[in-house]
Amino acid sequence: MKGGSADDFRDSFFQECEELLEAMHDGFEKIASETHDDETIHAVFRAVHSIKGGAGAFGLDELVSFAHHFETALEKVRSGEIDATYEVLELFKHCGDHLSDLVAAARDGDSVSKEISSTLGDKLNEVIGHDPSEEEQLPDFEPQALDLGMLDLVAGEAGEEFEIEFSAEKSLFSSGNEPLLLFRSLEKIGECDVLCNCSSIPDFSDLDPSNCYMSWRIIVNSSVGREKILEIFEFVDDCCDLKIFAGDSSVTSASDNDSNGDVCALDVGSSQEVKPDAVADIGKNDLTLESTEAGKRETPASFSPEGPKGQKEKHRVAATIRVDLERVDKLINLVGELVIKEAMLSQSIACLELPSENEVSTGLESLKQLAGEIQEGVMAIRAQPVKPMFQRMARIVREAALATGKRVHFITRGEYTEVDKTVIERLVDPLTHMIRNAVDHGLEKGEERVAAGKPAEGTVILSAAHRSGRVVIDVSDDGGGINRPRVLEIARSKGLVSEDVELQSSEIDSLLFMPGFSSKKEVSELSGRGVGLDVARSEIQALGGRVAIQSISGEGTTFAISLPLTLAVMEGMVIDVAGQTMVVPITAIQETLQPSTVSIHRIGSQGRVLKNRDTLVPIVDLGACFQFRREPEDLANHILLLIETENDRRCALIVDDIQDQRQVVIKSLETNYHRIDGIAAATILGDGRIALIIDPDSIVRDVSAPVDSSIQLLR
Repeated sequence: MKGGSADDFRDSFFQECEELLEAMHDGFEKIASETHDDETIHAVFRAVHSIKGGAGAFGLDELVSFAHHFETALEKVRSGEIDATYEVLELFKHCGDHLSDLVAAARDGDSVSKEISSTLGDKLNEVIGHDPSEEEQLPDFEPQALDLGMLDLVAGEAGEEFEIEFSAEKSLFSSGNEPLLLFRSLEKIGECDVLCNCSSIPDFSDLDPSNCYMSWRIIVNSSVGREKILEIFEFVDDCCDLKIFAGDSSVTSASDNDSNGDVCALDVGSSQEVKPDAVADIGKNDLTLESTEAGKRETPASFSPEGPKGQKEKHRVAATIRVDLERVDKLINLVGELVIKEAMLSQSIACLELPSENEVSTGLESLKQLAGEIQEGVMAIRAQPVKPMFQRMARIVREAALATGKRVHFITRGEYTEVDKTVIERLVDPLTHMIRNAVDHGLEKGEERVAAGKPAEGTVILSAAHRSGRVVIDVSDDGGGINRPRVLEIARSKGLVSEDVELQSSEIDSLLFMPGFSSKKEVSELSGRGVGLDVARSEIQALGGRVAIQSISGEGTTFAISLPLTLAVMEGMVIDVAGQTMVVPITAIQETLQPSTVSIHRIGSQGRVLKNRDTLVPIVDLGACFQFRREPEDLANHILLLIETENDRRCALIVDDIQDQRQVVIKSLETNYHRIDGIAAATILGDGRIALIIDPDSIVRDVSAPVDSSIQLLR
């Protein structure tokens, strides 16, 4: 028998929930930015409705209950009974966050406090004036057999007669809808006869449980008109085939439909329902409306803006497949090995000293180009837009604003910037610290902002963009900026900076990242322990990234994070140091210098500095740093690599020679060995040797501190 297991259907439902929740949050952001139209609130309503229906199919009662309550409130806004004011929208956003928590808890088998659902439910009732005692009882989603016998139907108010032809696609069930519920809704607007055509049901051996082989013909006698019928089918119009005929046509009984195959009457008043057996990908079908006049059917002008033919244009959706992440990781590792083997082959051929124009070299060049294209393609598989992460940050902003009592407008830019999935996952915690810091420390209280001539509502901007082969993420606020005198005072009181040292603005800003630093006198849920920004910087550096601060007094602060696009490969400069081959990340190198052409000065007994563009840069010998040798006295036969770390700190590294600049495959030392100070990772060269990839930030921070202090004294 065709079809998947119950676990597969359940997994598909939760994957679909992620897309629906994303659409819901997008809708709220559009409404908040006043760039929405009527379709926006409809899309939000449909998302919550679909989650409720799917949850009911899997017996997730707590999720169904809250989604139903939330849906009722959204309907009030959708119908225009209440306005989407700032307070209402903020409540809806918090309800959306809680709905996300309920979905995650249902997926992972966890639980969420029922008090939160109750509290939010009470707030919804208060805002929309809803009486819980009048709320419609939720349908029972327990799966039972359909009663196909002919029973008397409840008569509705006499009026115009409509004939409806309805058939469902499998996606109707996967989105949590059920035909019987639609028929019950029709029954509420008038007398209703439902006839089911079962002629297309195949033999049991050919039956696909995820397909719907039945179709229905419904005769409705109602005075409410066609528009009310359309509202009933509004949320399934893209996953069904629906035709509505209006006129004086007579009601056809089951005995009159022999030509249509096996037809049976359906009792829509029964409490029995069918639980959907499958959750599948959503498809699209046209919705066609037709009318009859004097027995002649004609196609009326469409009610939709798509055109006079009354048909919605089908939207082409890119075909996608879901693949286990471990398989992608394995494929990336294999491609990395391919790059290494290609480098080995290149080196072996170079040793043969073949003529410059030969078939082997030409074929190798083609192989190298092909390997590069394969590598780029595989890396693109892991690349994901940062939008889901940005949506998580929107929730952090709301929670921080609620905790501090501030009104905050959150803006995101570059949501579709793609970054390696591993980078995204490990960037969540650092961004969380920075977002909370922006709301708690960066933004002033409302009355302070008004007194300073600013709007009472503060603004936090989170943006992402690709620049020079890296991804740059900025966290900005329009607050009062960094109070540098106070920061310096706190640092001195905590013993982080000596009393007699004068620091520049950028160096004072860097104090915010020092362990134990906090400007809060009291510890709160958001801050005060002095670990937030320190942890954030450490995690960003572990990703091979850098973070810098720009702040203007009275205007705001920006934290700029620069990260590699992927953790699998990198562009590096291969160097020789005391007979050892090492790799320096190319993004850290500002320039290369010959010692004979620059000015070098002694500081103390061992320290040396380079005078470069009116600044003094400490010099560090990599060989001495890793205890390969003693620092050379004469630098004439060496090369200086001028590197730049976070916050514009620079250092000149002494190396013996530069071999090449190439793309290298990153191999984790922590996974295969253990962490080594000053070393970020390792790689395998073309000759099979292992080369260590240095961590410039760690070297500058740990080795150049004494020299840096001497430079401060000179100033």
